Amino acid sequence: MSVVLIVEDSPTDAHVYTRALEANGHRVLLATNAEDGVPMAKAESPDVILMDIVMPGMNGFQATRELHRHEATRHIPIIMLSTKSQETDRIWALRQGASDYLVKPVPRPVLIEAVQSALVVA
Repeated sequence: MSVVLIVEDSPTDAHVYTRALEANGHRVLLATNAEDGVPMAKAESPDVILMDIVMPGMNGFQATRELHRHEATRHIPIIMLSTKSQETDRIWALRQGASDYLVKPVPRPVLIEAVQSALVVA
């Protein structure tokens, strides 16, 4: 069973992602902001991280950059999730260390496929 950390400030989105992942056999950890998500990732070493971009305080780009630069977490695939659909946002996310970028609302099969693909690569 893989462990997926969700860093998401929207309770609705977090609930939808959690249900989809748990229904597919994943264990889910949840952080409602990046300030909690970054230390949780360092402490728990999840198999995959789902990272929202727009959050109060530290945003998902900053959190991804920090995790990608940290020795203990740079190997963890980070899938960024955002309503931002511009190609420049996707490119910037990948430059920060994200392994994938999905535009919200993310259909359940697309989310599961992205997580499964990240697990294969990891």
